[in-house]
Amino acid sequence: MAVNELDTEQDLAPSKKKPLSEDEKRKKKIVPGSLMKAVVRPGGGDSGPSDGDQVVYHSTVRTLDGVLVESTRSDYGGNGTPIRHVLGKSKILLGLLEGIPTMLKGEVAMFKMKPQMHYGEDDCPISAPDSFPKEDELHFEIELIEFFKAKARMLLMKVRVGNLQENLTKISAKTATGKLIMSHTKGEPYFFTFGKSEVVPKGLEMGIGTMTREEKAVIYVTSQYLTQSPLMPVIEDYDEVQFEVELVHFIQVRDMLGDGRLIKRRIRDGKGDFPMDCPLHDSLLRVHYKGTIVNEENRVFYDTRVDNDGEPLEFCSGEGLVPEGFEMSVRLMLPGEIALVSCPPDYAYDKFPRPANVPDGAHIQWEIELLGFEMPKDWTGLDFNSIMNEAEKIRNTGNRLFKEGKYELAKAKYEKVLREFNHVNPQDDEEGKIFADTRNLLHLNVAACYLKVGECRKSIETCNKVLEAKPAHVKGLYRRGMAYMANGDFEEARNDFKMMMKVDKSAEPDATAALSKLKQKEQEVERKARKQFKGLFDKKPGEISGVKADEDGNPSTSENQDSEEHSDADGTNLEDSHEAAPDARPRSWISLFWPTGKRIFESLGLQRCTILLNS
Repeated sequence: MAVNELDTEQDLAPSKKKPLSEDEKRKKKIVPGSLMKAVVRPGGGDSGPSDGDQVVYHSTVRTLDGVLVESTRSDYGGNGTPIRHVLGKSKILLGLLEGIPTMLKGEVAMFKMKPQMHYGEDDCPISAPDSFPKEDELHFEIELIEFFKAKARMLLMKVRVGNLQENLTKISAKTATGKLIMSHTKGEPYFFTFGKSEVVPKGLEMGIGTMTREEKAVIYVTSQYLTQSPLMPVIEDYDEVQFEVELVHFIQVRDMLGDGRLIKRRIRDGKGDFPMDCPLHDSLLRVHYKGTIVNEENRVFYDTRVDNDGEPLEFCSGEGLVPEGFEMSVRLMLPGEIALVSCPPDYAYDKFPRPANVPDGAHIQWEIELLGFEMPKDWTGLDFNSIMNEAEKIRNTGNRLFKEGKYELAKAKYEKVLREFNHVNPQDDEEGKIFADTRNLLHLNVAACYLKVGECRKSIETCNKVLEAKPAHVKGLYRRGMAYMANGDFEEARNDFKMMMKVDKSAEPDATAALSKLKQKEQEVERKARKQFKGLFDKKPGEISGVKADEDGNPSTSENQDSEEHSDADGTNLEDSHEAAPDARPRSWISLFWPTGKRIFESLGLQRCTILLNS
């Protein structure tokens, strides 16, 4: 019987490789003489196991005097189930981490380990069994039964609910001794949703998650992952269960919103790689679809193959031409794919022109086949004039969407062109002027969209991109002034409108109209502030005036507050693409009357409050 000391020297040569793994750090603690190996029975083959291999082995531990400590073998009181570990992944004793890779298949070896090589290791990742002599030097007799490549366990860890999978499987389960626990191999395959419902043991689901369609596999699940489930409602005291699995079929299920309301099920696979070959970007799409109403025995309300003379539906994504849930799902399909989409009313026809035969609040199911799509023209290699023509087409689409009230979609069109402009390089001064003017116009269009959806600060920031490069840009001043006014920043708005008249006399009528509207706005805010604070300081010392708060926490008097709706039209023709006079967003009561609040307090004779405000 050959006995030798294991070579524990580490390669200390400098390296620029990735940081050491936890196992590599542990191996650096090994000192010469702490681990000895004796080959009891030689194995076969040319090489031993390496990182990523699953090793199956029996272990018997004795003291140096031959007293049995523990064993996996039934001959020595164990349960007869060998141990399974994945090198580089599983938690394993340091001595075995270093020793098992030196063994061949079928080999039996005796490892003599100092305490620091087994459970006596500092920060040992494995807890010692009760009454285990972890401070003693011990003999570990190891029989390496087999080893093979294991599927990466990183694939088995977690599954997001947003990307589920419905499976049809044939399953049987046996104990390590071969006793049949359950069988589901005859008749209809077992159906369950992967990643969402706990209908199979946790470890089994993890293993099935690594399988491909029609694959057959044996999955070993230890007691740690052998959870109760409808498949195995009773879990006895099994250390390990062996599952024989055939994955007959699976359907990818995607929770589009993350709340289970908009679900896309892939019925037939498409061609290409997901998501690189999906129409994620705005494209011309060709689809066949059949729409049914869920709560009316799946009544079909439209079928392109029947109601459209067999012609597919063609539409451009990103333009609001189909319901939002429909477009979201198609963007994540591959050419040739067929999907079944279950859609709630608010993503179907409640916010979209409803077909006459679809009732209000209907839950919809679409069966969609993506026939193909055409990506937008690539600007690479186009000359300057062609690029500007393409930009104008997209901007005009944005203008149409803006006029239809689809502000987010319009903004996306403008921003798309601005992103493409990052790669455009004008060749002379004339091209440079055209390019700069178009880019400024796009920024102002984006600012108008922000204003329409109440994002006043973002509108101001977008206008600043224009005014930083060209401070006298009249349209930029006007747009920013309107955003300041909507945000309650009246002095800043007044400054921008006055600057308009200073830099361009022809803009005086528009600036005058804006200043008039600003004055009305200030008077309105001041009137409301007076009304809110009327009587606040009329009480005698020690008395508290009753200022109430509305549901939003804004102070109000007991009188009813007037609500006034402001028109969108600002009567200006400064923007040739669309108008964008905003509706003021609800704001806090202090910001509504500041800086006019100081003037209101002074008019009420409240000099002390004036001092406090100034401080």
